[in-house]
Amino acid sequence: MEPAWAKLNLSLDVLGARSDGFHDLRMVMQSVDLHDDVTVTLDDTGTCRAETNRSYLPCGADNVAVRAAQVFLKRAGLTCGVHIRLHKRIPVCAGLGGGSSDAAAVLRALNRLTGAGFTCAQLEELGALVGSDVPYCVAGGTMLAEGRGERLTPVTPMPRLPVVICKPDFPISTPELFHRVDARTSRCRPDTEGICAALADGDMGKLARRMYNVFEDVLTHREGEIAAIKSRLLDGGALGAVMSGTGSAVFGLFADADSAAYAKRRLARDYAECFLTETIGRLKI
Repeated sequence: MEPAWAKLNLSLDVLGARSDGFHDLRMVMQSVDLHDDVTVTLDDTGTCRAETNRSYLPCGADNVAVRAAQVFLKRAGLTCGVHIRLHKRIPVCAGLGGGSSDAAAVLRALNRLTGAGFTCAQLEELGALVGSDVPYCVAGGTMLAEGRGERLTPVTPMPRLPVVICKPDFPISTPELFHRVDARTSRCRPDTEGICAALADGDMGKLARRMYNVFEDVLTHREGEIAAIKSRLLDGGALGAVMSGTGSAVFGLFADADSAAYAKRRLARDYAECFLTETIGRLKI
């Protein structure tokens, strides 16, 4: 079994559209202990397929974990089959990188099972062929991600901190959010350098005050529940709170476990998908 850890965006900036249809991004990303369980088995079927505890998820080539297996086998020159069992815990369509993390876990598991011996950098390169967040999810930790998300620069690791994640009961369209960001005229920018400096100083209060996601600037009135959840996290003692990725999950960083547990209990009265977790470090590949 290979854990697939969720990711958070401590900051997220959209620098502009690219000629290839993607956007240039700049963001500080962080792994947390909330994870899916990914079990990978080799067989002689010659096909890649998945099964999952979420009936609405695809299990064929439309599943990003299956695509990761296909990309890996092609690069490694292998013709075996791959069966992937996904036990999902990370909310879907939440901005927490669940699918990307599943794909990265498949790459790590296949690297071990086949003895292919790909380096971390090579697995990240394969991940970029699958999805923009997959390279980061290969090893996770605390990273500055640029380009589509595939250009990764280590920054000072975040210490272990309690985190409360809350996902309201609606998704947000990622293409629609990018369209709204492209159409806006005024832009506020995250203080990415300030976040990196706060990490270097070990000042988590300073970091939390600088967490910022440009997608929050273009949320509609219907999506205003995001702001309400942020307010409840802050009222519950969070050092800071922000939407992760393109949402709709919101997370708060806490200085102590008791405050985090209290905030989670309060939110869980109204939201089915609430999680108390903590930040974790980078994997060794």
